[in-house]
Amino acid sequence: MGGIETSLPLPTVIVTSVIRSSYQGQSHGGVYLVDLASKESRVVLDWNECGIGWDGRGGDRGLRGVVFWNGQVYLAASNEIVVYDSDFTLLRSFRNAYLGHCHEIFIAGNELFLTSCGFDSILRYDLRGQHFTAGYCVRSAPAVRVAAKGASRALRKLGRAQWYSHPRLQYFDPHEPGGPKPGDTRHVNSVTYRDEGVYFAGTNLANLYHIIGETVSVHAPIPIGTHNAQPFDGGVLMNDTVGDRVSYRDRQGRVNVEFPVTSYQPHQLRNGDLPRDHARQAFARGLALWKDRYVIAGSAPATVSVHDLATGETCCSVNLSMDVRNAIHGLEIWRYPS
Repeated sequence: MGGIETSLPLPTVIVTSVIRSSYQGQSHGGVYLVDLASKESRVVLDWNECGIGWDGRGGDRGLRGVVFWNGQVYLAASNEIVVYDSDFTLLRSFRNAYLGHCHEIFIAGNELFLTSCGFDSILRYDLRGQHFTAGYCVRSAPAVRVAAKGASRALRKLGRAQWYSHPRLQYFDPHEPGGPKPGDTRHVNSVTYRDEGVYFAGTNLANLYHIIGETVSVHAPIPIGTHNAQPFDGGVLMNDTVGDRVSYRDRQGRVNVEFPVTSYQPHQLRNGDLPRDHARQAFARGLALWKDRYVIAGSAPATVSVHDLATGETCCSVNLSMDVRNAIHGLEIWRYPS
């Protein structure tokens, strides 16, 4: 472990990780609490579930999105949401027929919004009533079955046109048949809710989109391959994962501020000789905003960095593991500094 020193009072964050290219019987992710002030971290949950899919690089592995509600921790585990108390004792879990390869999740009030990459969809869940209330499918290209070994090749065959084609919105009842067929054409991996509606993005989309009522509109252009895109201060904040940077841009796509992702010398890395499409360093994913000024972002090998939007400087960086396979996914503020 290590980090850039700073005198700034910093919060403790919770992060989830996915260990790409791991094998059955090995840990394939977990949950850390990271005290950014002391640069100390601890593993509070090691995810080694065996009943998962083992095709591909990430697949079902690891824990992904993380949010809090009513003193409970909600974690996305592919096709299931697992709920823990604040001491990380398992309370319950729940699923849905249209929940597949869930990545980011988001809480607004008493509602949970979930991305479902495996169905090109977003699901809405009532936390008080503990039931799903709505589904939004955002698809405009032919569905590709996620489970098929040739899925990645099929996606490439769809071509660049799919990235720029406007997705069609289909509402569906998450409890009834007749909803979307399995397929991951957009890789819808981020969702945010504001008073004016739902925002979503995906690695196969060239825009951050906005759902209001029956319409889908473009909020702002984003680079292909982006993670954690969300509206912020009249523009969009994101991990430009392909560009190895954290970026804040205006609604025309012009850069306001951006930060290079923390990277290391090759000799410092473990498993650094894996193919880049299996695991690579500087893979940026996981993002939280603190005080509307500081962007806390994750990357691989498991690293958490704090960037100052006002000065354009990176003021803190803490490394949890030098294993290049260990990639941060979900990231939220756990405790604010006293």
